[in-house]
Amino acid sequence: MIGTLGQGAMYLLLVVVPYALITSILSARSIENQRLKMLAKLGTVLQFVLTLVASLCLLILLITLNFHYAYVADYTSRGLELVYRIAAFWGGNAGSLLFWLLITTLYALVVRFTRHEGSERLLPVVSAIMSFVILFFVIVLNFFASPFVTLSHPPINGNGLNALLQNPGMTVHPVNLYLGYVGFLVPFAYGMAALILKKSDAAWLRATRKWTLISWLFLSCGIIYGAHWSYEELGWGGYWSWDPIENAALMPWLAATAFLHSAIIQERKNMFKFWNVILISLTYLLTLFGTALTRGGLLWSIHAFANGEMGTVFLTFVGVMFVLAVGLITWRAPVLRSSAKFESAISKESGFLFNNVLFIGILFAVFWGTIFPLVSEAVTGNSMMVSGSFYDAVVLPISVVLILWMGVGPVLAWRKASLSRTLKLLRLPALAAVILGVILRIFAYQGALSFFTLVVAFFVLVVILQEFLTGVQARSEITKEGFGISLWRLVAKNRRRYGGYIVHIAVLVMVIGFAGSGGYAKQQTISLKPGQTVSLGNYNFEYHGLNTTHQPGQVLLIGSLLVTNSHTGHLLGVLQPSVSFFENGDSPSTNIGLYSTSFTDLYAVLDGADYNTGQALFEIHINPLVSFIWYGGYLYIVGTLIGLWPERRRRLVESEDVSEEEKDLLYKDLRDLEYDWHMGKITEAEYRALRSEKLAMAKTMHVSVLSDRDLEQAVEIELQGILARRREAT
Repeated sequence: MIGTLGQGAMYLLLVVVPYALITSILSARSIENQRLKMLAKLGTVLQFVLTLVASLCLLILLITLNFHYAYVADYTSRGLELVYRIAAFWGGNAGSLLFWLLITTLYALVVRFTRHEGSERLLPVVSAIMSFVILFFVIVLNFFASPFVTLSHPPINGNGLNALLQNPGMTVHPVNLYLGYVGFLVPFAYGMAALILKKSDAAWLRATRKWTLISWLFLSCGIIYGAHWSYEELGWGGYWSWDPIENAALMPWLAATAFLHSAIIQERKNMFKFWNVILISLTYLLTLFGTALTRGGLLWSIHAFANGEMGTVFLTFVGVMFVLAVGLITWRAPVLRSSAKFESAISKESGFLFNNVLFIGILFAVFWGTIFPLVSEAVTGNSMMVSGSFYDAVVLPISVVLILWMGVGPVLAWRKASLSRTLKLLRLPALAAVILGVILRIFAYQGALSFFTLVVAFFVLVVILQEFLTGVQARSEITKEGFGISLWRLVAKNRRRYGGYIVHIAVLVMVIGFAGSGGYAKQQTISLKPGQTVSLGNYNFEYHGLNTTHQPGQVLLIGSLLVTNSHTGHLLGVLQPSVSFFENGDSPSTNIGLYSTSFTDLYAVLDGADYNTGQALFEIHINPLVSFIWYGGYLYIVGTLIGLWPERRRRLVESEDVSEEEKDLLYKDLRDLEYDWHMGKITEAEYRALRSEKLAMAKTMHVSVLSDRDLEQAVEIELQGILARRREAT
């Protein structure tokens, strides 16, 4: 009955989702019709409820091990722990698609009942777009990959979940990826809805900023945790191999990161409208493209589900969405033209443009390397894979330039920056980086790429710390607050700016981990007999023989390596790499031995053994600074959450003659001007001239602002919070 109920819910979705789509379209055409609006909302609720019912039914079948269903038999077994029976929900092709549908319908429900500026006009169109995407997944789950297919002769026991997937990472990595992938549908739908309605302002960006940040955070966590999982589970000593499916997750992250930066310019300066709709479209289309790679067997990958027709189905849908997005953007091109122009090649606006170009350059290189086997097979008949050396030679140098630009961008002023003042602000960070470079060149040089990466990362880190320190000093001088209180309130009142800086610091910490573990790692493969010792780096590894242990469903063959410091002789611990032999006949899998500190990982793999003689083949790695990658990941989450935390909104006094967007832009221009002045990015003469210009503009627009003295005091106290601090006084 449970399976029948689940399948029935899937069949009903074939009726309910078109109903939700049609009522949303009709509601968008008759915005004042409250009855249509309620019918559209009902459709959104029903599609989520039915998907939830189907999902719960599949979960029950998996937990109770109902082998009458092919999906349960394929991905569970009687010895499988409960947590992995649940994880089997997204561990296979059909189940993961149902999980994807569940998240999509949940997001659609939340969006439909969320109110914001302009929601009455945008939401029906957004809901229609999301229902169109939902309909595709419903069709796929009913006709191509149903999780409720029954077996005429159910087995006594199931195949069980793949041994590599029986890892705590299975409960974190795929879930985060799906939450991120699906989440980008929301800003994409808003962007397309804004084009359909000829709305070129930044309202859709403000409405979806948190959706974009949350989706970006989930995708980032999925990528980082996937790297950690690969590092600890696959036993090859690394965490990133430029695998096609790894690239499939990286590409939308690159596009989304460019979009997050580019959106700032449209919100603040009413520029980059074309960039933003293109970037968000690219982001979502790449999530669908990655799904096609994962499920279609188009490219070989250890992450792919299976070969089959699913790749063709998804690629067809990607093609349809691509044509619709490009056609809509082209059709509405006149709406996306901006009256705002670049005032100087040296400005924050230009800096963001260059930032976008670098991100797109990296994205194109990764995309080309990923699809090259498909292109080569179509042209020559032979599929030629791209090795990691291609990415190292093309992607990494551009990435170093992008990291360097992370240090230049913060010191640039809005509108027009002074080259001499910009160079002056970069003088101290550059000097610190040169000193570090000299030290590394003398004592720890291990190749140009690692060397320049570490030097550039340190340069950017000093720039960001300088930004924090300058801001705190400016605030302390004005408010007479202590350093700690000034720092706390500076970040608290400017969460978006300083949350972003913390994310940048987190990225730098991870970059240091990438450079250290990539350029300074040591590796040796050696055969040892019991009692023999091998030295690598500053460590001795003494082999103490083999032993076996039994666990449910498997037998472990374990090798023991006693680790000591080669200089002091101090005992550090025991590495116990092992091999699992499964009773169900699955291929053996390796389990690493790991001794991890804040600065170095000692990592061993048992590659082979002769149990009779005790001789064993070990692959030993010394990976410096790899822990920095995981530390940076935690800091990354903190910085993003700070940026997500809502700020108290302050507006200019209302005026019927001026739009809210114009007032908001004026407010932000004043805020940015005060920030640049206090941070030393523009001269006093430039500050006075620009400030007078903006105040004159406020009078022309009939917008009431504070007096010069009160404006100055309010801005200085809040640094960027400005305006309306003393509304009663004016």
